[in-house]
Amino acid sequence: MTFCLGIKVESGLVAIADTRLTSGAEYSTGKKVSVHQFGKHSMFIMTSGLRSVRDKAITYFDEVIKEQDRKFNRLYKAVNAFGEQVKRVAGEDKDSLYQSGLYFNLHAIVGGQLEDDDEHRLFLLYPEGNWVEVGPGTPFVIIGNTNYGKPLLHRQLRYETSMRDAMMVGFLAFDATKVSVNDVDYPLDIILYEKGSFQIKDCRLEREELKETSKTWSELLKHAIGQLPDQWVDRVFDICELPKEE
Repeated sequence: MTFCLGIKVESGLVAIADTRLTSGAEYSTGKKVSVHQFGKHSMFIMTSGLRSVRDKAITYFDEVIKEQDRKFNRLYKAVNAFGEQVKRVAGEDKDSLYQSGLYFNLHAIVGGQLEDDDEHRLFLLYPEGNWVEVGPGTPFVIIGNTNYGKPLLHRQLRYETSMRDAMMVGFLAFDATKVSVNDVDYPLDIILYEKGSFQIKDCRLEREELKETSKTWSELLKHAIGQLPDQWVDRVFDICELPKEE
């Protein structure tokens, strides 16, 4: 499975992708985010789904970028072009995959800023090649394992959140996913894009660099439970005629 998270805040973009690849009972590590940087054309693509489908679509798109990059003055045009390559791969492989018991399930998060974009943009692309844009109302999107990190993101993330805090909350969303499933894992690839910079920065973080934050967060959660108002718990125990445990 996959954990890929894209966040759009007022000051820029933050993206986090795990690197675990699953093939039957075997695990390996691989990059799930690609960066495309040509002058004032700055974009990244994160994907979930079958690795063979992903690699083929990205290879086709790289070829399109080399031939037609100057035509893409706004990010949505590049997203449309990538969507066409996704549909191309679907046309080539979807039937044979289905016959093998597999599904064409490529989802993608595309973010960045091209020369005529007035701000940074973030898109969710579906396997059918259509897309939606991520906006201030819900300034994030997850593909892959989507459930476990969402409650934290909904509670803590706002469009006005700083990129630094957004990255921290994004990591905690990954951490919530990691402790719940065994098919996402370290290392993490991090993408940062500052609004108007036309420069995408990326780095990789290993488990050892993040374990203290994960451990401290777990301890804080345990402590917080003891601080919650609990009169209603006492009432439930009284109604059920059960002894109260300390």
